[in-house]
Amino acid sequence: MKKIVGFLLLLLLIASQSCNKDDNKNSLSATEKELFFTYEGGKKVVSISTTAPLTSVQFEKADWIDITTREGVANNIFATFNVTSESDVERADTVIVSAENASSIFISVKQEGANLELSASLQNLTIDGTYRTRPIVINSTSPSWELKTDEEWILIDRKKGGEGKTDVTLKFLENDEDAERIGIIYLTGKGAPKSSIEITQKPLPTYPDYNVSPKEPDMTGMESSAVEIASKIKIGWNIGNTLEAIGGETAWGNPKVTDNLIKLVKENGFNAIRIPVSWNQYLENAETAKIKDSWMNRVKEVVDYCIDNDMYVVMNIHWDGGWMENNCTPEKSKSVNKKLRAFWQQIATHFRDYDERLLFASANEPNVDNSVQMEVLMSYYDTFIQAVRETGGKNSYRTLVVQGPSTDIELTYNLMKSLPEDLVKDRMMAEIHYYTPYPFCLMTNDESWGKMSYFWGAGNHSTSLPERNAKFGEEAELSSLLRKMKTKFVDKGIPVIMGEFAAIKRTNLKGEDLELHLQSRNYFLKYLMEKSKENGILPFYWDAGNMGENASALFDRRQCSVYDQDVLDALMEGIE
Repeated sequence: MKKIVGFLLLLLLIASQSCNKDDNKNSLSATEKELFFTYEGGKKVVSISTTAPLTSVQFEKADWIDITTREGVANNIFATFNVTSESDVERADTVIVSAENASSIFISVKQEGANLELSASLQNLTIDGTYRTRPIVINSTSPSWELKTDEEWILIDRKKGGEGKTDVTLKFLENDEDAERIGIIYLTGKGAPKSSIEITQKPLPTYPDYNVSPKEPDMTGMESSAVEIASKIKIGWNIGNTLEAIGGETAWGNPKVTDNLIKLVKENGFNAIRIPVSWNQYLENAETAKIKDSWMNRVKEVVDYCIDNDMYVVMNIHWDGGWMENNCTPEKSKSVNKKLRAFWQQIATHFRDYDERLLFASANEPNVDNSVQMEVLMSYYDTFIQAVRETGGKNSYRTLVVQGPSTDIELTYNLMKSLPEDLVKDRMMAEIHYYTPYPFCLMTNDESWGKMSYFWGAGNHSTSLPERNAKFGEEAELSSLLRKMKTKFVDKGIPVIMGEFAAIKRTNLKGEDLELHLQSRNYFLKYLMEKSKENGILPFYWDAGNMGENASALFDRRQCSVYDQDVLDALMEGIE
């Protein structure tokens, strides 16, 4: 009986203690159990009441929710829920609030997604190692967006924008590393999903070394300096719009060059030929920059026609699609120099055994109009000179021709401080072209900035069409321009080639207007020849082969006859 009573007393004691414990537990409550935020975020205040010490109140939350508190009155805390970051997608979390000796409470926090649109017209891109630009379009309903990248070789011309369509240009610098590289461009926007653009860039091509058979220097037939060669050149003629024609030798309307054509040119007073040549379209393999042997041999045939007729020859890399001449920029310099070296190693090797009557010219009209571009152009000339000289043989002494910036006299005078350094002395010439005034020499349509000129020279101004008289570039300016080349180069022992000059024939004119135009044209060309001779400049007439309206042809290449005897006479009279 005593045992039973004792057990009952124990049960009563335990129950009594349990009841006392519940009676002593702290309370904890909140005025809000659910909080909702827009995609932009914001702040909401929740009142927390508790009988526990206020310092014991704690919050367990996600990183995107910030909570600050301040004490109120009567065991109350004001908790500010702050969602500071925008969200492009819906998200939710449960905040657990706890306090000393109190049951935890739970507050649901939700933030809506913005669902705004933000995208680029490009998601990934693989490019070669050369300098590239790529336009893209950003489409956005976000009020603001940003493009960012950590890669120094990726340039973005517009990094921020807003709603609507925005054109952006991406620029990729040359990759002169040994391996391909990958860069990421990140696109982020207010209330919009994040995205990225992956750029894979291959390395610059590594062309073979085409100087596979260098020879010992050979001066046989190469004894003359550049000045001595210049003294032997009377007047030159261009095989224009032919071997440089994109699409093939006859693609621009001229027939193939023949020995009879060269004989005709020689018989009519010319003793030098300029051969503009395209090479890039005749690659056997673009990856290796290998020029087709068949094209090398065709160019050699034309050179042989000239040499066999005892004529001096200036052979160049002409415009050639612009891969060099349109890219005289720091961004393109590495790839252009590599290709230029590969080309000239092959050309120089193939034509190495010709005597001094064959001259190599680096380019045609390199597009340069400032000092930065000029510095790049000089690096191209360094590559040209080195590639030719290292093949050896007669190339060790061959006279080389480098072009002034844009072959413009004023630019050449101001930007070309000196010729590039050569490994041998006195074997270089400079080249300029002459089409001044352009409205008279070449212009075929009136423009907003000026009209075509039909008449040139003080004694050839029209009274019936005064608006067609040359407005600039007449006798005094012509003389001044050529004199600049004399003082800058010729007087210092550097011959200057006027690689191109012409004035088109405007046969649409009638009667006295046509007669005065033809008189002006003949006078211009004769005067230009007189001043060229006076200033020691070697003129090469630009004959594009076209006959009729706006023609510059001297010869009918199909009939192998003289086409424009008046101009031919003017040239020869002026140069005598």
